[in-house]
Amino acid sequence: MEGLDLKQMSTLVDIIAEEKGLPRDIVLNVIEQAIAAAWRKDNGTREMNVRAMLNTKTGEADVFIAREVIEDDLAYNPNTEIPLKEAKKQDKNIKIGDTIEEKEKVTSFGRVAAQTAKQVVIQRLREAENEAVLTEFEDKIGTIVTGTIARVEPKLVRIDLGRASGIMPRSEQIDGEYYSVGSRVKVLIKKIERGDRGAQLILTRGSAEFIEELFRQEVPELENGTVEIKGIAREAGRRTKIAVIATVPGVDPVGTFVGGRGIRVQAVMNEIGDKEKIDIITWSDNPSEYIREALSPAEVMSIDMDGKKAKVHVSEDQQSIAIGKQGQNVRLASKLTGFEIDIVLQKSTPKKKKQNVEDALLSAIEETAEE
Repeated sequence: MEGLDLKQMSTLVDIIAEEKGLPRDIVLNVIEQAIAAAWRKDNGTREMNVRAMLNTKTGEADVFIAREVIEDDLAYNPNTEIPLKEAKKQDKNIKIGDTIEEKEKVTSFGRVAAQTAKQVVIQRLREAENEAVLTEFEDKIGTIVTGTIARVEPKLVRIDLGRASGIMPRSEQIDGEYYSVGSRVKVLIKKIERGDRGAQLILTRGSAEFIEELFRQEVPELENGTVEIKGIAREAGRRTKIAVIATVPGVDPVGTFVGGRGIRVQAVMNEIGDKEKIDIITWSDNPSEYIREALSPAEVMSIDMDGKKAKVHVSEDQQSIAIGKQGQNVRLASKLTGFEIDIVLQKSTPKKKKQNVEDALLSAIEETAEE
């Protein structure tokens, strides 16, 4: 055949499958897509719905052009539609809305069509390889891995993980963190995102899950269930609040996470940067107590609960601490507890002026003299 040897392509199926480490049926499907694309280039139009079938034993191929059956006497697109009367010549039982396929024998391809087939094979094999590699990472979703920064772009950072590569979008980065090409970095595999352009590994350093996994590496008591993380609220690069509890009596959950001389929490901060503060608090099933803890380091005077709303009363010197810079403390506390928190200044009742001893004695003398 001119420009495209189908028999040679048939023999390449097993070779490519072994070389690329891909299933045979995936490689065969890629080659059949290439044949369909080449036939469409020479004999049809881009809008045609064409599939190909390759016989790997004989090296022969057929293409099938699919068209939708429509009502007679209507304007139609012959590339994608066929009138009912014409379709019934091929299948008497066909109905409007059905799809009918017409078979064509593949005979020859021109040079341009052959080049199209080659491009399709290269592109589809690359996509299949990428998909196969990413499938191996599905078991690693939610875990931390170390990679090398390959490229820094305005909206994302590309990271090489060895067999695969992933992207860290701006929304998954730590605010204010600098990334340099060639440097090693820890990231959490968040998910595999599949779209029109294939599968993509999404990585994160700015999520709450990244903080949780960092603590899991430092706090062995999390694995044996002595302590638990009940919730995390984070604004990456600024502040994180983490609520913890102990499941064993006598265990200090906050102290367990902080570690002796703060070694455990410091290890986490060394990874995310000193600019981000971490508040570790004790979780409580009592909403009022939980909110009080979540607003730490502010001191709360009283809390009025109304459904999922909480009116928190604080003294004047604690108001700015409770709200935090640009509302950060109260915002994170609300996110952590799930309550809408309103910080209210507690009005202090005026105190009576105390009499000193001299004034009291003078008043008593004056009263006695009057008598």
